[in-house]
Amino acid sequence: MGKSLYQKVWESHSIGTLADGRTQLFIGTHLIHEVTSPQAFGMLRDLGLTVKYPQRTFATVDHIVPTENQDQPVDPLAAEMMAALRSNCDDFGVTYFDLKSGKQGIVHVVGPEQGITQPGTTIACGDSHTATHGAFGAIAFGIGTTQVRDVLATQTLAMEPLKVRRIEVTGKLRPGVYAKDVTLHIIRLLGAKGGIGYAYEYAGNVFDDMSMEERMTVCNMAIEGGARCGYVNPDAKTVAYLSDRPYVDMADFDATAARWLSFASDADAVYDDIVKIDAASIEPTVTWGISPDQGIAISENIPDPAKAATPQEKASIDEALAYMKLPAGTPIKGVKIDVAFIGSCTNGRLSDFREVAKYISGHQVAPGVTAIVVPGSQIVAHLCEQEGIDKVFTAAGFEWRKAGCSMCLAMNPDKLVGDQLCASSSNRNFKGRQGSPTGRTVLMSPVMVAAAAITGSIADARELFSLEPAAAVA
Repeated sequence: MGKSLYQKVWESHSIGTLADGRTQLFIGTHLIHEVTSPQAFGMLRDLGLTVKYPQRTFATVDHIVPTENQDQPVDPLAAEMMAALRSNCDDFGVTYFDLKSGKQGIVHVVGPEQGITQPGTTIACGDSHTATHGAFGAIAFGIGTTQVRDVLATQTLAMEPLKVRRIEVTGKLRPGVYAKDVTLHIIRLLGAKGGIGYAYEYAGNVFDDMSMEERMTVCNMAIEGGARCGYVNPDAKTVAYLSDRPYVDMADFDATAARWLSFASDADAVYDDIVKIDAASIEPTVTWGISPDQGIAISENIPDPAKAATPQEKASIDEALAYMKLPAGTPIKGVKIDVAFIGSCTNGRLSDFREVAKYISGHQVAPGVTAIVVPGSQIVAHLCEQEGIDKVFTAAGFEWRKAGCSMCLAMNPDKLVGDQLCASSSNRNFKGRQGSPTGRTVLMSPVMVAAAAITGSIADARELFSLEPAAAVA
Protein backbone atom coordinates (compact mmCIF):
# COMPACT_ATOMS: atom_id res chain seq x y z
CA MET A 1 0.00 0.00 0.00
CA GLY A 2 1.45 3.33 -1.09
CA LYS A 3 1.60 6.57 0.87
CA SER A 4 0.53 10.12 0.20
CA LEU A 5 3.01 12.97 0.35
CA TYR A 6 1.38 14.08 3.59
CA GLN A 7 2.04 10.66 5.17
CA LYS A 8 5.65 10.62 3.98
CA VAL A 9 6.44 14.08 5.31
CA TRP A 10 4.62 13.45 8.58
CA GLU A 11 6.50 10.21 9.21
CA SER A 12 9.89 11.65 8.27
CA HIS A 13 9.42 14.61 10.65
CA SER A 14 7.82 12.78 13.60
CA ILE A 15 10.32 12.49 16.44
CA GLY A 16 8.21 11.07 19.24
CA THR A 17 4.85 10.72 20.94
CA LEU A 18 3.95 13.02 23.82
CA ALA A 19 2.20 11.97 27.03
CA ASP A 20 -1.13 13.30 25.74
CA GLY A 21 -0.85 11.14 22.61
CA ARG A 22 0.05 13.92 20.20
CA THR A 23 3.02 13.69 17.88
CA GLN A 24 6.09 15.83 18.39
CA LEU A 25 6.70 17.09 14.87
CA PHE A 26 9.99 18.60 13.76
CA ILE A 27 9.57 21.86 11.87
CA GLY A 28 12.05 22.16 9.04
CA THR A 29 11.49 25.86 8.33
CA HIS A 30 10.00 28.61 10.46
CA LEU A 31 8.84 31.88 8.91
CA ILE A 32 8.01 34.89 11.08
CA HIS A 33 6.76 38.43 10.64
CA GLU A 34 6.17 41.47 12.80
CA VAL A 35 2.64 40.70 14.04
CA THR A 36 2.83 37.38 15.91
CA SER A 37 6.54 37.22 16.72
CA PRO A 38 7.08 40.04 19.30
CA GLN A 39 4.99 38.31 21.96
CA ALA A 40 6.62 34.97 21.19
CA PHE A 41 10.12 36.42 21.58
CA GLY A 42 8.96 38.09 24.80
CA MET A 43 7.86 34.72 26.18
CA LEU A 44 11.25 33.26 25.26
CA ARG A 45 12.99 35.97 27.25
CA ASP A 46 10.65 35.49 30.22
CA LEU A 47 11.53 31.79 30.26
CA GLY A 48 15.24 32.39 29.80
CA LEU A 49 15.23 30.49 26.51
CA THR A 50 16.94 31.11 23.19
CA VAL A 51 16.14 30.20 19.58
CA LYS A 52 17.19 26.57 19.15
CA TYR A 53 18.00 26.66 15.43
CA PRO A 54 18.17 30.31 14.31
CA GLN A 55 19.37 29.23 10.87
CA ARG A 56 15.96 27.61 10.29
CA THR A 57 13.99 30.79 11.04
CA PHE A 58 13.51 33.62 8.54
CA ALA A 59 11.79 36.95 9.12
CA THR A 60 10.30 39.72 7.04
CA VAL A 61 7.95 42.64 7.61
CA ASP A 62 4.71 42.70 5.64
CA HIS A 63 1.39 43.27 7.44
CA ILE A 64 1.99 46.78 8.77
CA VAL A 65 4.17 48.17 5.98
CA PRO A 66 2.87 51.33 4.29
CA THR A 67 2.77 50.84 0.53
CA GLU A 68 2.93 54.49 -0.52
CA ASN A 69 6.02 55.37 1.50
CA GLN A 70 7.97 52.57 3.12
CA ASP A 71 10.35 54.78 5.06
CA GLN A 72 8.56 54.40 8.37
CA PRO A 73 5.03 53.52 9.53
CA VAL A 74 3.08 56.56 10.68
CA ASP A 75 1.20 54.49 13.24
CA PRO A 76 3.29 54.34 16.48
CA LEU A 77 2.24 50.77 17.23
CA ALA A 78 3.29 49.65 13.76
CA ALA A 79 6.65 51.40 14.16
CA GLU A 80 7.09 49.68 17.52
CA MET A 81 6.34 46.26 16.01
CA MET A 82 8.84 46.82 13.23
CA ALA A 83 11.52 47.92 15.68
CA ALA A 84 10.81 44.88 17.87
CA LEU A 85 11.25 42.51 14.92
CA ARG A 86 14.59 44.08 14.07
CA SER A 87 15.78 43.89 17.67
CA ASN A 88 14.63 40.31 18.15
CA CYS A 89 16.26 39.11 14.95
CA ASP A 90 19.53 40.81 15.91
CA ASP A 91 19.45 39.41 19.45
CA PHE A 92 18.63 35.83 18.44
CA GLY A 93 20.60 35.59 15.20
CA VAL A 94 17.60 35.26 12.87
CA THR A 95 17.86 36.21 9.20
CA TYR A 96 15.70 39.28 8.53
CA PHE A 97 14.66 40.53 5.09
CA ASP A 98 14.02 44.16 6.04
CA LEU A 99 12.87 47.13 3.99
CA LYS A 100 16.42 48.04 2.97
CA SER A 101 17.39 44.52 1.88
CA GLY A 102 15.71 44.58 -1.51
CA LYS A 103 14.21 41.20 -0.51
CA GLN A 104 11.35 42.29 1.77
CA GLY A 105 7.81 41.28 1.00
CA ILE A 106 4.87 39.20 2.09
CA VAL A 107 6.26 36.21 3.96
CA HIS A 108 4.52 33.72 1.64
CA VAL A 109 6.03 35.39 -1.42
CA VAL A 110 9.52 35.79 0.05
CA GLY A 111 9.89 32.15 1.14
CA PRO A 112 9.43 30.64 -2.33
CA GLU A 113 11.36 33.28 -4.26
CA GLN A 114 14.36 32.88 -1.94
CA GLY A 115 14.26 29.07 -2.24
CA ILE A 116 13.59 28.74 1.50
CA THR A 117 10.40 26.83 0.68
CA GLN A 118 11.34 23.33 -0.45
CA PRO A 119 9.57 19.98 -1.04
CA GLY A 120 9.33 17.31 1.61
CA THR A 121 9.68 19.54 4.62
CA THR A 122 7.42 21.01 7.28
CA ILE A 123 6.90 24.78 7.38
CA ALA A 124 5.22 26.80 10.11
CA CYS A 125 4.40 30.49 10.32
CA GLY A 126 2.23 32.62 12.56
CA ASP A 127 -0.07 33.41 9.66
CA SER A 128 -3.23 31.75 8.37
CA HIS A 129 -2.12 31.45 4.76
CA THR A 130 1.03 29.42 5.34
CA ALA A 131 -0.54 26.63 3.27
CA THR A 132 0.74 28.61 0.26
CA HIS A 133 4.06 26.75 0.57
CA GLY A 134 2.30 23.45 -0.05
CA ALA A 135 2.53 24.30 -3.75
CA PHE A 136 6.08 22.94 -3.51
CA GLY A 137 5.14 19.66 -1.86
CA ALA A 138 5.74 20.92 1.68
CA ILE A 139 3.39 20.43 4.60
CA ALA A 140 2.83 24.00 5.72
CA PHE A 141 0.43 25.38 8.30
CA GLY A 142 -0.34 28.53 10.21
CA ILE A 143 0.20 28.60 13.97
CA GLY A 144 -0.65 30.84 16.92
CA THR A 145 1.65 33.01 18.99
CA THR A 146 2.27 30.38 21.69
CA GLN A 147 3.18 27.87 19.00
CA VAL A 148 5.54 30.42 17.43
CA ARG A 149 7.28 30.49 20.82
CA ASP A 150 7.41 26.70 20.89
CA VAL A 151 8.97 26.47 17.44
CA LEU A 152 11.53 29.15 18.27
CA ALA A 153 12.49 27.32 21.47
CA THR A 154 12.35 23.67 20.33
CA GLN A 155 11.91 23.59 16.52
CA THR A 156 8.97 21.26 17.15
CA LEU A 157 5.19 21.35 17.49
CA ALA A 158 2.74 19.04 19.24
CA MET A 159 0.21 17.97 16.63
CA GLU A 160 -2.30 15.31 15.70
CA PRO A 161 -2.22 13.73 12.23
CA LEU A 162 -4.75 14.83 9.62
CA LYS A 163 -6.89 12.89 7.22
CA VAL A 164 -6.04 13.41 3.54
CA ARG A 165 -8.55 14.43 0.89
CA ARG A 166 -7.46 14.23 -2.74
CA ILE A 167 -9.13 16.87 -4.92
CA GLU A 168 -8.82 15.93 -8.58
CA VAL A 169 -9.57 18.61 -11.17
CA THR A 170 -9.32 17.21 -14.67
CA GLY A 171 -10.10 18.35 -18.18
CA LYS A 172 -9.49 21.76 -19.72
CA LEU A 173 -10.15 25.12 -18.10
CA ARG A 174 -12.08 27.51 -20.28
CA PRO A 175 -10.54 30.82 -21.42
CA GLY A 176 -10.68 33.45 -18.69
CA VAL A 177 -10.72 30.87 -15.88
CA TYR A 178 -7.71 31.15 -13.58
CA ALA A 179 -6.24 29.42 -10.54
CA LYS A 180 -8.17 31.82 -8.30
CA ASP A 181 -11.42 30.68 -9.90
CA VAL A 182 -10.47 27.05 -9.34
CA THR A 183 -9.78 27.51 -5.65
CA LEU A 184 -12.91 29.64 -5.09
CA HIS A 185 -14.95 26.97 -6.88
CA ILE A 186 -13.53 24.24 -4.65
CA ILE A 187 -14.30 26.25 -1.51
CA ARG A 188 -17.83 26.92 -2.74
CA LEU A 189 -18.34 23.23 -3.46
CA LEU A 190 -16.92 21.80 -0.22
CA GLY A 191 -17.70 24.69 2.13
CA ALA A 192 -15.67 26.89 4.45
CA LYS A 193 -15.68 24.13 7.06
CA GLY A 194 -15.55 21.16 4.71
CA GLY A 195 -11.83 20.65 5.13
CA ILE A 196 -11.67 20.66 8.92
CA GLY A 197 -9.41 17.82 10.01
CA TYR A 198 -8.00 17.34 6.52
CA ALA A 199 -4.93 18.03 4.46
CA TYR A 200 -5.95 18.72 0.85
CA GLU A 201 -3.95 17.12 -1.95
CA TYR A 202 -4.61 18.99 -5.20
CA ALA A 203 -4.23 16.59 -8.12
CA GLY A 204 -5.24 16.06 -11.72
CA ASN A 205 -3.99 17.51 -14.98
CA VAL A 206 -5.28 21.01 -14.20
CA PHE A 207 -2.86 21.36 -11.29
CA ASP A 208 -0.14 19.54 -13.22
CA ASP A 209 -0.48 22.15 -15.97
CA MET A 210 -0.40 25.13 -13.60
CA SER A 211 2.73 27.19 -13.04
CA MET A 212 4.26 27.20 -9.58
CA GLU A 213 2.75 30.62 -8.92
CA GLU A 214 -0.72 29.38 -9.89
CA ARG A 215 -0.29 26.41 -7.55
CA MET A 216 0.60 28.86 -4.78
CA THR A 217 -2.69 30.68 -5.38
CA VAL A 218 -4.64 27.45 -4.95
CA CYS A 219 -2.78 26.21 -1.87
CA ASN A 220 -2.93 29.67 -0.29
CA MET A 221 -6.69 29.36 0.11
CA ALA A 222 -6.82 25.80 1.47
CA ILE A 223 -7.38 27.31 4.92
CA GLU A 224 -10.45 29.16 3.60
CA GLY A 225 -11.96 25.75 2.92
CA GLY A 226 -11.21 24.64 6.48
CA ALA A 227 -8.20 22.47 5.58
CA ARG A 228 -5.16 22.64 7.87
CA CYS A 229 -2.90 22.55 4.83
CA GLY A 230 -2.99 21.95 1.11
CA TYR A 231 -0.33 20.74 -1.28
CA VAL A 232 0.56 19.79 -4.84
CA ASN A 233 3.00 16.95 -5.46
CA PRO A 234 6.47 18.14 -6.52
CA ASP A 235 7.43 17.61 -10.16
CA ALA A 236 9.83 18.89 -12.82
CA LYS A 237 8.27 22.38 -12.59
CA THR A 238 8.99 22.46 -8.88
CA VAL A 239 12.60 21.52 -9.44
CA ALA A 240 13.06 24.04 -12.25
CA TYR A 241 11.55 26.85 -10.16
CA LEU A 242 13.88 26.19 -7.23
CA SER A 243 17.07 25.73 -9.21
CA ASP A 244 19.63 28.47 -8.43
CA ARG A 245 17.43 30.13 -5.79
CA PRO A 246 19.57 31.75 -3.03
CA TYR A 247 18.80 29.20 -0.30
CA VAL A 248 18.95 26.09 -2.47
CA ASP A 249 22.14 24.06 -2.15
CA MET A 250 23.33 23.53 -5.72
CA ALA A 251 26.40 21.42 -4.77
CA ASP A 252 24.69 18.14 -5.69
CA PHE A 253 21.44 19.42 -7.12
CA ASP A 254 20.54 16.25 -8.99
CA ALA A 255 20.53 14.30 -5.74
CA THR A 256 18.60 17.05 -4.01
CA ALA A 257 15.99 17.08 -6.76
CA ALA A 258 15.66 13.30 -6.62
CA ARG A 259 15.07 13.47 -2.88
CA TRP A 260 12.43 16.17 -3.35
CA LEU A 261 10.59 14.15 -5.98
CA SER A 262 10.64 11.04 -3.79
CA PHE A 263 8.11 12.70 -1.48
CA ALA A 264 5.41 12.75 -4.16
CA SER A 265 2.40 10.59 -3.40
CA ASP A 266 2.67 7.00 -4.57
CA ALA A 267 0.40 5.94 -7.43
CA ASP A 268 -1.32 3.46 -5.09
CA ALA A 269 -1.64 5.87 -2.15
CA VAL A 270 -4.81 5.49 -0.11
CA TYR A 271 -6.87 8.58 0.73
CA ASP A 272 -9.60 9.22 3.27
CA ASP A 273 -11.68 10.98 0.65
CA ILE A 274 -11.50 11.77 -3.07
CA VAL A 275 -13.37 14.61 -4.77
CA LYS A 276 -13.48 14.83 -8.56
CA ILE A 277 -14.23 18.05 -10.44
CA ASP A 278 -14.64 18.65 -14.16
CA ALA A 279 -12.51 21.66 -15.14
CA ALA A 280 -15.03 22.66 -17.81
CA SER A 281 -17.66 23.25 -15.10
CA ILE A 282 -15.65 26.11 -13.57
CA GLU A 283 -16.45 29.69 -14.57
CA PRO A 284 -14.89 32.97 -13.44
CA THR A 285 -16.00 33.00 -9.80
CA VAL A 286 -16.71 35.88 -7.43
CA THR A 287 -17.95 36.03 -3.86
CA TRP A 288 -21.22 37.69 -2.91
CA GLY A 289 -21.20 37.28 0.86
CA ILE A 290 -19.05 37.39 3.97
CA SER A 291 -17.27 34.03 3.72
CA PRO A 292 -15.08 32.71 0.90
CA ASP A 293 -17.48 29.82 0.33
CA GLN A 294 -20.26 32.27 -0.53
CA GLY A 295 -19.28 32.42 -4.18
CA ILE A 296 -21.00 32.18 -7.53
CA ALA A 297 -20.05 32.15 -11.19
CA ILE A 298 -20.09 35.59 -12.79
CA SER A 299 -23.05 34.42 -14.92
CA GLU A 300 -25.17 33.54 -11.87
CA ASN A 301 -27.53 35.56 -9.72
CA ILE A 302 -27.01 36.47 -6.09
CA PRO A 303 -28.73 33.79 -3.96
CA ASP A 304 -32.30 34.32 -2.81
CA PRO A 305 -32.86 33.38 0.86
CA ALA A 306 -36.46 32.46 0.00
CA LYS A 307 -35.06 29.52 -1.97
CA ALA A 308 -32.76 28.28 0.80
CA ALA A 309 -32.94 24.57 1.55
CA THR A 310 -32.76 24.94 5.34
CA PRO A 311 -33.47 27.61 7.98
CA GLN A 312 -29.76 27.75 8.73
CA GLU A 313 -28.92 28.42 5.08
CA LYS A 314 -31.61 31.11 4.91
CA ALA A 315 -30.23 32.84 8.01
CA SER A 316 -26.72 32.73 6.56
CA ILE A 317 -27.83 34.28 3.26
CA ASP A 318 -29.92 36.90 5.03
CA GLU A 319 -26.97 37.95 7.20
CA ALA A 320 -24.59 38.14 4.27
CA LEU A 321 -26.91 40.11 2.01
CA ALA A 322 -27.77 42.55 4.80
CA TYR A 323 -24.08 43.28 5.36
CA MET A 324 -23.18 43.38 1.66
CA LYS A 325 -26.26 45.50 0.79
CA LEU A 326 -26.93 43.35 -2.25
CA PRO A 327 -30.41 42.55 -3.61
CA ALA A 328 -31.34 38.86 -3.59
CA GLY A 329 -31.93 37.05 -6.84
CA THR A 330 -30.29 39.66 -9.06
CA PRO A 331 -27.15 39.37 -11.24
CA ILE A 332 -23.81 39.85 -9.51
CA LYS A 333 -22.54 41.27 -12.78
CA GLY A 334 -23.10 45.01 -12.82
CA VAL A 335 -22.82 45.62 -9.06
CA LYS A 336 -20.98 48.94 -8.67
CA ILE A 337 -17.56 49.01 -7.00
CA ASP A 338 -15.60 51.79 -5.29
CA VAL A 339 -12.15 50.24 -4.93
CA ALA A 340 -10.11 47.65 -6.85
CA PHE A 341 -7.16 45.87 -5.23
CA ILE A 342 -4.66 43.60 -6.97
CA GLY A 343 -2.08 42.05 -4.66
CA SER A 344 -1.76 39.88 -1.50
CA CYS A 345 -0.09 36.53 -0.83
CA THR A 346 -2.78 34.98 -3.02
CA ASN A 347 -2.26 37.03 -6.17
CA GLY A 348 0.68 39.40 -5.77
CA ARG A 349 3.28 37.63 -7.91
CA LEU A 350 4.97 38.46 -11.20
CA SER A 351 2.71 36.21 -13.29
CA ASP A 352 -0.41 37.87 -11.83
CA PHE A 353 0.73 41.31 -12.93
CA ARG A 354 1.96 40.08 -16.31
CA GLU A 355 -1.42 38.51 -17.01
CA VAL A 356 -3.38 41.67 -16.17
CA ALA A 357 -0.96 43.90 -18.08
CA LYS A 358 -1.69 41.86 -21.23
CA TYR A 359 -5.24 43.15 -21.29
CA ILE A 360 -5.46 46.64 -19.76
CA SER A 361 -3.51 48.63 -22.36
CA GLY A 362 -5.86 51.07 -24.02
CA HIS A 363 -8.30 50.95 -21.10
CA GLN A 364 -8.78 53.37 -18.21
CA VAL A 365 -9.91 52.91 -14.62
CA ALA A 366 -13.50 54.09 -14.38
CA PRO A 367 -14.16 57.54 -12.86
CA GLY A 368 -14.74 57.34 -9.12
CA VAL A 369 -12.89 54.04 -8.69
CA THR A 370 -9.65 53.85 -6.69
CA ALA A 371 -7.49 51.07 -8.12
CA ILE A 372 -4.27 50.03 -6.39
CA VAL A 373 -1.70 47.42 -7.40
CA VAL A 374 0.66 46.11 -4.72
CA PRO A 375 3.54 43.75 -5.56
CA GLY A 376 4.00 40.87 -3.14
CA SER A 377 7.70 41.58 -2.65
CA GLN A 378 10.43 44.03 -3.51
CA ILE A 379 11.80 41.47 -5.97
CA VAL A 380 8.42 41.15 -7.68
CA ALA A 381 8.23 44.95 -7.88
CA HIS A 382 11.72 45.15 -9.36
CA LEU A 383 10.99 42.49 -11.98
CA CYS A 384 7.72 44.17 -12.94
CA GLU A 385 9.44 47.52 -13.26
CA GLN A 386 12.20 45.99 -15.38
CA GLU A 387 9.53 44.78 -17.79
CA GLY A 388 7.62 48.08 -17.75
CA ILE A 389 4.55 46.47 -16.20
CA ASP A 390 4.26 49.26 -13.63
CA LYS A 391 3.94 51.79 -16.45
CA VAL A 392 1.20 49.75 -18.11
CA PHE A 393 -0.79 49.93 -14.88
CA THR A 394 -0.20 53.62 -14.21
CA ALA A 395 -1.05 54.54 -17.81
CA ALA A 396 -4.40 52.82 -17.27
CA GLY A 397 -5.05 54.79 -14.08
CA PHE A 398 -3.98 52.26 -11.45
CA GLU A 399 -1.77 53.26 -8.52
CA TRP A 400 1.50 51.31 -8.41
CA ARG A 401 2.55 50.76 -4.80
CA LYS A 402 5.45 49.34 -2.77
CA ALA A 403 5.54 45.74 -1.53
CA GLY A 404 3.36 44.62 1.39
CA CYS A 405 0.12 43.00 2.49
CA SER A 406 -1.72 46.27 1.90
CA MET A 407 -5.51 46.13 1.66
CA CYS A 408 -5.80 42.38 2.16
CA LEU A 409 -6.22 42.94 5.89
CA ALA A 410 -5.67 46.68 6.40
CA MET A 411 -3.23 46.59 9.33
CA ASN A 412 -1.66 49.49 7.46
CA PRO A 413 -2.92 52.74 5.91
CA ASP A 414 -4.59 50.96 2.94
CA LYS A 415 -8.18 50.68 4.15
CA LEU A 416 -11.72 50.92 2.89
CA VAL A 417 -13.81 53.86 4.05
CA GLY A 418 -17.40 53.43 5.18
CA ASP A 419 -19.32 50.86 3.16
CA GLN A 420 -17.09 51.03 0.10
CA LEU A 421 -17.20 47.89 -2.02
CA CYS A 422 -13.84 46.49 -3.12
CA ALA A 423 -13.16 44.08 -5.96
CA SER A 424 -10.20 42.26 -4.47
CA SER A 425 -7.69 39.58 -5.49
CA SER A 426 -7.07 38.75 -1.82
CA ASN A 427 -8.33 35.76 0.16
CA ARG A 428 -10.88 36.81 2.77
CA ASN A 429 -14.17 38.67 2.53
CA PHE A 430 -15.06 38.68 6.24
CA LYS A 431 -16.92 41.60 7.78
CA GLY A 432 -14.51 44.50 8.25
CA ARG A 433 -11.59 42.59 6.75
CA GLN A 434 -10.33 45.52 4.69
CA GLY A 435 -10.26 48.07 7.46
CA SER A 436 -13.73 49.55 7.69
CA PRO A 437 -16.30 47.86 9.96
CA THR A 438 -18.84 48.28 7.17
CA GLY A 439 -16.51 47.80 4.19
CA ARG A 440 -17.50 45.17 1.63
CA THR A 441 -15.17 42.75 -0.17
CA VAL A 442 -15.80 40.74 -3.33
CA LEU A 443 -13.07 38.18 -4.05
CA MET A 444 -12.04 37.38 -7.62
CA SER A 445 -9.05 36.81 -9.88
CA PRO A 446 -6.67 39.68 -10.75
CA VAL A 447 -7.96 39.85 -14.33
CA MET A 448 -11.52 40.06 -13.01
CA VAL A 449 -10.45 42.83 -10.61
CA ALA A 450 -9.00 44.72 -13.57
CA ALA A 451 -12.26 44.32 -15.48
CA ALA A 452 -14.20 45.66 -12.49
CA ALA A 453 -11.83 48.62 -12.13
CA ILE A 454 -12.22 49.56 -15.79
CA THR A 455 -16.00 49.16 -16.00
CA GLY A 456 -16.70 50.48 -12.51
CA SER A 457 -18.71 47.39 -11.66
CA ILE A 458 -18.32 43.64 -11.26
CA ALA A 459 -17.82 42.48 -14.82
CA ASP A 460 -17.09 39.40 -16.89
CA ALA A 461 -13.46 39.80 -17.98
CA ARG A 462 -14.09 37.36 -20.83
CA GLU A 463 -16.44 39.88 -22.40
CA LEU A 464 -14.42 43.03 -21.73
CA PHE A 465 -11.10 41.59 -22.85
CA SER A 466 -12.48 39.20 -25.52
CA LEU A 467 -11.06 36.15 -23.75
CA GLU A 468 -13.56 33.67 -25.18
CA PRO A 469 -12.45 32.12 -28.50
CA ALA A 470 -14.23 33.47 -31.55
CA ALA A 471 -17.03 31.32 -32.89
CA ALA A 472 -16.10 29.19 -35.85
CA VAL A 473 -17.29 30.46 -39.25
CA ALA A 474 -19.37 27.90 -41.14
